[in-house]
Amino acid sequence: MGKSVNRVKKAALDAGLEIEIVTLPDSARTAAQAAAACDCHVGQIAKSMIFEGASSGQLILVLVSGAHDLDLIRAARLIKEPLGRADLKRIRTQTGFAIGGVAPIGHLCPMPTYMDAALLEYETIWGAGGAPETVFEVAPDLLLRATGATVFENT
Repeated sequence: MGKSVNRVKKAALDAGLEIEIVTLPDSARTAAQAAAACDCHVGQIAKSMIFEGASSGQLILVLVSGAHDLDLIRAARLIKEPLGRADLKRIRTQTGFAIGGVAPIGHLCPMPTYMDAALLEYETIWGAGGAPETVFEVAPDLLLRATGATVFENT
């Protein structure tokens, strides 16, 4: 396994999470692909989306249920600034993850984190394991505690 996957394992261990990173036979770059591979509801997929604050320039991690898109207007009100697309190279350099494999934990840099309340409706959810073909299952309340995320209503 690569460095980024090992970093996710270490971050989970440091946070007291008992996870097993699973390598899927194929890449799971979309929530639908991940849900099919994990044999779960698409809503159980925690999409790790990284944005750049339009005024602060800060990277911001938003964990969104795979069942829907992020309401950018609602998110901007919560975060108190509009969200813009973060440069892919910047995401890779500053978080240590490539798009498609961005995990909810194990980032190289600290950043404000927000979690879609819809994820808390499930007994377990699945997040990226640090590479596009890796995932892990975790109780959403434990992931919430591990990330220190702010919960928000996305729908």
